[in-house]
Amino acid sequence: MTTIAHHADYLCEAVSRLGSESAFEVLARAKAIEAQGRRVVHMEIGEPDFDTPEHIKRAGIEAIEANYSHYTPSAGIPELRDAIADYASRFRGLTPAFGRENVVVGAGAKPIIWNLLSALLDPGDELIYADPAYPAYASAAGYLQAKAVPVHLLESRDWRLDLDELAAKIGPKTKALVINSPHNPTGGVLTREDLETIARLAQEHGFLVISDEIYSRNVYGPRFESIATIDGMRERTIIIDGFSKAYAMTGWRLGYCIAPEAIAKTVTLFNNNTFSCVATFVQRAGIAALTGDDEPVRRMNAIFRERRDAIVGGLNALDGVTCTTPEGAFYAFPNVSRIASDDRHLARWLLEHAGVACLGGSSFGAAGKGYLRFSYAASLDDIAWALEQLREALPRYVP
Repeated sequence: MTTIAHHADYLCEAVSRLGSESAFEVLARAKAIEAQGRRVVHMEIGEPDFDTPEHIKRAGIEAIEANYSHYTPSAGIPELRDAIADYASRFRGLTPAFGRENVVVGAGAKPIIWNLLSALLDPGDELIYADPAYPAYASAAGYLQAKAVPVHLLESRDWRLDLDELAAKIGPKTKALVINSPHNPTGGVLTREDLETIARLAQEHGFLVISDEIYSRNVYGPRFESIATIDGMRERTIIIDGFSKAYAMTGWRLGYCIAPEAIAKTVTLFNNNTFSCVATFVQRAGIAALTGDDEPVRRMNAIFRERRDAIVGGLNALDGVTCTTPEGAFYAFPNVSRIASDDRHLARWLLEHAGVACLGGSSFGAAGKGYLRFSYAASLDDIAWALEQLREALPRYVP
C-alpha cells in the first residue's frame, strides 16, 4: 500500500531561498488585535492612508462602464505607456524623452522587480543592494541563485550608501546595483554627488543600475534627482516606479519600469508568462493619474511633511531613542539599540502591549539591527497617541 508523503515534501528546494515581507504578517496580527476591540495605530505598512484622488477613481469607474475589461498587450496599453514615457521624462528633466518602447507596465512594482531580475540574473551573478533594504530584491536574487551582496547604508551619512564599501564590493560577477532613493525603510535620499560616484563606478566596471524611484514624489528637501540624468547612465539604468505611493493607489496594483529596449522586451516576455497583463480599467485610471490634476499629490506630500516633523520630534524626545530626519519617503527609522538588542522582539512587544504596529529594522537586513521602522502614513492624532503609548510603554520593556 502506497502512503502519501507529507505535502511539504513536494515543495521545490528553491522555496527555501525566498524571503518574506514582514509588514504583511504584522498587519495581520494588528488586525486580529483590533478585532478584539483594542486600538491599534498602523505604522507597519508602507501604504498612504489617503483615499485615491477622485479624478482617478472616476476614470477607473468610467473605464469599466465603457467595457475596458479585456486583455491588453503584456507591456501595457499604448496610451498608458506613452503617458508614462512623457511624464517620466518631464519629471526627471530628461531629453530626448523616453519612448513607448522603453516602458513596461506591471501589476505593481514588485512583479516588475521580479520579472526584471529574472531577465537579468544568471546563477552566480552578483546583485549589489543597500542594506537595510526593501526585501524583494534579495529574495528574488536568492531564488534565481544569484548572490545578493549588501552594502551598508550609514546613519552617520543620513542613511546614504557607504561609497567606499560599494567600490570594494564590486567584482567581475557584479551584474547590477539596486539603489532606492528616497529609501525604504530609512527615508534616506542620495545626493547628486552620491549618484555621480555610483555612475562613475557603473561605467568603469560595466554593471547596470536598477533605480527604484517609487518614492520620487515623496521628497522634502531639494528636487528629486534620478541617476538616469547623468551622462552615460540613461543606457545602463532601469527605473522602477509606480502609482501606489504618489497617488494612494496601493490596491490598484499598477507599476512600471523604464529600460533600454532590449531589456524592456524581455521583461515583457516575463509579464506574458506570468500575469499576462494588467487590468485594462486600472491602466486607464493610471493615465488619469499622470495627466490629470497634480494638486492632490502635492497636498498629500505636504501632509506627510507635517507628520514627519511630528513623529521625528516625538521619537527624539523619548529616553533611549534617537532618530535622523528622513528627507524622503514616509518612514522614520529610529535607533533603539540602547533599549533592545532584538528589535523585532521589541516591535512585537509594542504591538501587543502598546497598540503600536511597527517593524523591527532587522526585517530589512542585518544593517537594520537596533532600529525600528515607523510608517507615518497615519493621522497626526494617531501619531500623537502612538508617541504617548511609546512614552509610557518603553520604560516597562524587558528584553
